[in-house]
Amino acid sequence: MRLIRDVSDVISNTSVLLLAVVVLCAGLSFSVFAQEAQPPAKEPERVTIGIHVNDIQEIDLKTHSYRLDFYVWFRWKNPEMNPAKSVEFMNSFEPENHVRTSLYEEPQKMPDGSLYMIIRERGKFSSKFPLQQYPFDKQKLFILVEDSVYGSDALVYTPDKTTASPITINKDINVPGFEVGTPALTMGMFFYDTTFGDLNFDGGTQYSRAYFTVPLERPQLSMAVKIFLPILLILVCTAMVFFVHPVYVEGRLGVVITALLTLVALQLTSTSSLPDVDYLLLTDKVYLLAYLFIIVTLWHVVRTSARAKAESFDRLLRSNIYALLLVVALLGAGCFVIFYTSF
Repeated sequence: MRLIRDVSDVISNTSVLLLAVVVLCAGLSFSVFAQEAQPPAKEPERVTIGIHVNDIQEIDLKTHSYRLDFYVWFRWKNPEMNPAKSVEFMNSFEPENHVRTSLYEEPQKMPDGSLYMIIRERGKFSSKFPLQQYPFDKQKLFILVEDSVYGSDALVYTPDKTTASPITINKDINVPGFEVGTPALTMGMFFYDTTFGDLNFDGGTQYSRAYFTVPLERPQLSMAVKIFLPILLILVCTAMVFFVHPVYVEGRLGVVITALLTLVALQLTSTSSLPDVDYLLLTDKVYLLAYLFIIVTLWHVVRTSARAKAESFDRLLRSNIYALLLVVALLGAGCFVIFYTSF
């Protein structure tokens, strides 16, 4: 009896074990089936992009625009797409005047199986120029590339790594008044918080963007000579009245007032090619300091002329020299503060 009972226990345990194995296999089969039933997430098409800047033809600070001539190329694999046709330059200026030329009628097949297309774009682009540090300002010319059809879930730009740099520039480019720096390419995303009235969407759409940047910098020495040397000469001529006898009040007043009018005309001329902005430029701050210097000099001329007959010339001359040194010291301190806070 005991033997029969032991055999029965073994059979019972074996049955339980087999049942557990069957249940486990069924669960795994159901999990695999469920995974196969769900379609895999579709990866966005990765479009390789690069650019060559052929020429920088014009920079208009007054309208915050610049005219460029460049080539941009694309490589992709999905034959149902053509990024060269759906590409959009988001910072175009006067887009109706742009000229776009495709170098091939149809995308070209590459050795790695990808498709290749290159276009040439000529036209004006826009980017708000920061001018707080003018004439020592550094500017950046942008080309913002975005696809006009596919969002980031269907198309993503990637930089071309088959070349030394995804963005190159013509070495013979010469931009008057600027020195061209090393161009750069960065990638990013831009979210539109609107459906643009499309009922197929219930929220905004995110798009992939390529940011091509060409930095420009003004030659500091030549700009300092052109902008600030005339101001310095006017201030030197104004300071000469401190060494003129106070009895010649008409001549002293004439020199100071002429310097003031000349400075006003010089400022209007130097900023004629710049846009109207709601902040002070570096040059505006220097001009304000120069105006203050001339006004203080004018006040000193009037004050000392009234005492010309009551005091000796030697005493008045020493007073003028002390006043000049004080005004020059204040002018230097003001210039230091302006340039220190501007950079």
